[in-house]
Amino acid sequence: MKIVFDCRYTRVGRHDGISRYTAGLVSALAKQHAVTMLISDHRQLDMLPPLPWELVSSPTSAREPWVAAQVNKLRPDVVFTPMQTMGGWGRRYRLVLTVHDLIYYRNRTPPRDLPAPIRLLWRLYHLAWWPQRMLLNRSDAVVTVSQTTKQLIAEHKLTKRPVHVVPNAADLPVIPAASAPRSAPLRKTLVYMGSFMPYKNVETLVRAAALLPEYELHLMSRVTDAERARLTAVDPTARVVFHNGASDEEYADALASATALVTASLDEGFGIPLVESMTLGTPVVVSDIPIFREIGGEAALYFAPEKAEELAARIRQLESPGEWAARSSVSRSEAGRFTWDASAEHLLTVLTAAVARSRRRLD
Repeated sequence: MKIVFDCRYTRVGRHDGISRYTAGLVSALAKQHAVTMLISDHRQLDMLPPLPWELVSSPTSAREPWVAAQVNKLRPDVVFTPMQTMGGWGRRYRLVLTVHDLIYYRNRTPPRDLPAPIRLLWRLYHLAWWPQRMLLNRSDAVVTVSQTTKQLIAEHKLTKRPVHVVPNAADLPVIPAASAPRSAPLRKTLVYMGSFMPYKNVETLVRAAALLPEYELHLMSRVTDAERARLTAVDPTARVVFHNGASDEEYADALASATALVTASLDEGFGIPLVESMTLGTPVVVSDIPIFREIGGEAALYFAPEKAEELAARIRQLESPGEWAARSSVSRSEAGRFTWDASAEHLLTVLTAAVARSRRRLD
């Protein structure tokens, strides 16, 4: 069975969520089966494992609906893509698509780093369900990253194809400070990793920080001057540290020494920062939404998404004798549910089944 893995959504220079999912999953899958990567920019190879690769057009190219004409030449049995928009017209292989979340049907502001024409198409795409249904029903199987999103796909009847859960995982560097069990945090800091899109609700984190004057809130992601000014104005008394981007090592070090990872997101498809934090033994204090219940399990502390006082109360709860150490221990245990090797093993089963179904139809 020849597997081709679509790696064209890999970022250049630094991973985002889908890029990290791509790199983590293709690396683990290659340990279990031969894989050929598709790229659209040679610079993507710096962010990917040393595997066989082929260069094709970009996923944002006007040629994308007919990209199968290029992929057919590789004679794959099955192609896996970490997105749902890969063109399939004229394909001669099985195709497995990925839906990470349905966030943009409820929060229609597209990612700000996309080109203007793509942002417009993004908005139009999410105005109705039928484009998603059309794409997914042209595949042979669908992957998603959580049971929460799988349930939403079923509720909205988005596809007749089988849907499988292949979760995200964490791959932060090993930090000596987090290698052994800890009984208390090293610093009174709160860490947030994520964008500043409206549905991320970062304002609630700032308001909570103002209620916790001895704590610093560390915002790790790149931030514009306008966004920095807006968040600072939410409550100037809050002790907020804007990192404006951090390396994996810097981020891991901040997590390993923090009291907690915090997020007040109103909607998510998974929550990689939760797994990253729990892997390091740092408790997570997160908004009470279904996906965070799925990921955080018994380890996390939850609060109503827009109630800063509840978030502050959960941080104070971690100050109770033995509470932080207990949450830290359970966090490591919960994080063990999410590994790239386990996800890759399940993905290989999905790909094998898709090929087997097509062969049975031919027989």
